[in-house]
Amino acid sequence: MKPDIHPHYRTVVFHDTSVDEYFKVGSTIKTDREIELEGVKYPYVTLDVSSASHPYYTGKQKTLNTEGSAARFQQRYGRFLNAKKG
Repeated sequence: MKPDIHPHYRTVVFHDTSVDEYFKVGSTIKTDREIELEGVKYPYVTLDVSSASHPYYTGKQKTLNTEGSAARFQQRYGRFLNAKKG
């Protein structure tokens, strides 16, 4: 194998700012920021969404209207379709 072609793999701290959660994960991501966590300095990356805040993983998904699109269409525009032409 050629030397110096692989990215440096190390432990990185990812911070989900929306719920203030920290994750230590092995990664090759490049960052200039550092954070001290548990007395050790780690590279630091902020996130907007992670498994701690994403609605799919937290179970707080929005429920869609169950009556269906055809019923919603009839409710909105049915009066125009049912009006007598004259």
